[in-house]
Amino acid sequence: VHLVESGGGSVPSGGSLNLSCEVSGYTYDTYCMGWFRQAPGKEREGVAGIASDDNIMYSDFVKGRFTISQDNAKVNGKNTVYLQMNNLKPEDTARYYCRAVFGDRCSESWWRRAGYWEQGIQVTVSS
Repeated sequence: VHLVESGGGSVPSGGSLNLSCEVSGYTYDTYCMGWFRQAPGKEREGVAGIASDDNIMYSDFVKGRFTISQDNAKVNGKNTVYLQMNNLKPEDTARYYCRAVFGDRCSESWWRRAGYWEQGIQVTVSS
């Protein structure tokens, strides 16, 4: 399974960024894909996940500001997941990691399940 992340960067408070993650090489029909993040000195936390049946999980701190979506092509073994981040706050500053887990839909703490992830993308929001 391969994950290719793109997007991220630096914006002022209130700005917007978009993250993309192309996932390929998998054979499962059921999955949850999305992002978790980690800020310096803090624990990892889930951000958002979207499942093969379009079920979506958001963490409370991003509801109403972030939107996750996925490529509707539904090509076997390949999918792209997008995270549109609006009204960014300095506390959103973190490294964001794309994550893919298979065999089940998104559920609470889906991002803690065994799966795949990559090196992450830095998102920096200045006050």
